[in-house]
Amino acid sequence: MAAVARFFIRGANSKLPISGISCGTQSCFGATLQKLSPNCSSRLKTQRRHAAHFTFQPDPVPTQYGPTQKMNLFQSVTSALDNTLASDPTAVIFGEDVAFGGVFRCTVGLRDKYGKDRVFNTPLCEQGIVGFGIGAAVAGATAIAEIQFADYIFPAFDQIVNEAAKYRYRSGNLFDCGNLTIRAPWGCVGHGSLYHSQSPEAFFVHCPGIKIVVPRGPVQAKGLLLSCIADKNPCIFFEPKILYRAAVEQVPVESYTIPLSQAEILQEGSDVTLIAWGTQIHVMSEVASMAQEKLGVSCEVIDLRTILPWDIETVCKCTWPSRLANRRAPL
Repeated sequence: MAAVARFFIRGANSKLPISGISCGTQSCFGATLQKLSPNCSSRLKTQRRHAAHFTFQPDPVPTQYGPTQKMNLFQSVTSALDNTLASDPTAVIFGEDVAFGGVFRCTVGLRDKYGKDRVFNTPLCEQGIVGFGIGAAVAGATAIAEIQFADYIFPAFDQIVNEAAKYRYRSGNLFDCGNLTIRAPWGCVGHGSLYHSQSPEAFFVHCPGIKIVVPRGPVQAKGLLLSCIADKNPCIFFEPKILYRAAVEQVPVESYTIPLSQAEILQEGSDVTLIAWGTQIHVMSEVASMAQEKLGVSCEVIDLRTILPWDIETVCKCTWPSRLANRRAPL
């Protein structure tokens, strides 16, 4: 990097024509930069982009929660936030650009409907967003914070794991910030590069005192988000951004909740258990079908849904007795 920087500084004072930068005899800019890296070939290589492919598997239409409406995932999030603001006068939504609807449009129309005192922008400061959310929740508000991309949640790491997660414990249950929910777009989308593609849940799942949730589709997103908001523990709700528009389901219009820390068995199986969450559930469903068709392997597919605290009972009960019975005797 230092060599490249010096090259640019010296080049700034050069009187060579701009045309010489590309491939002229006076200067071969590209070749010079390539020689700075021992692993870079002198010939430009054509790079192929590899994007994960999966087919979204919609949930059955839920009938137990009243009338439904066709929604994609971001619309189901908006619906959950709308229900919360309508039913809870203490609820506030805040984050970068949420006032005009956010970069993914998850809060569109909410400021106009509920006012600028309840849906408002914050400075570009993730640590400050979460710190403000902790204070608001301790004071009695239902605080819903948005981190614009999960990749940028790390400046708030200390506030989450050292303050929010430990607030009840360190005060001997005299105070808590359980009314805090942190939303964040999560995962890759195919063109987000390194700072808009990360899945950082593993950094938080070893911290007691918080709950981590990742939905697989619109129906799950609304029910699980409403459960996070109602839960009396601080929650981080990661939203698979590749599904914001790609995932479409019939979603109940009214409020409903899906219990936290309860995994769901999406497919029964007797040979192998596949466990995933979020977008990867749809990948695992395809893998299970391929394993059955090509290998004759029966796969059980489990959506963990809540990553912390995870549903140990459902995962461990599975079908181990039948699998042991189906094992071949050693030769």
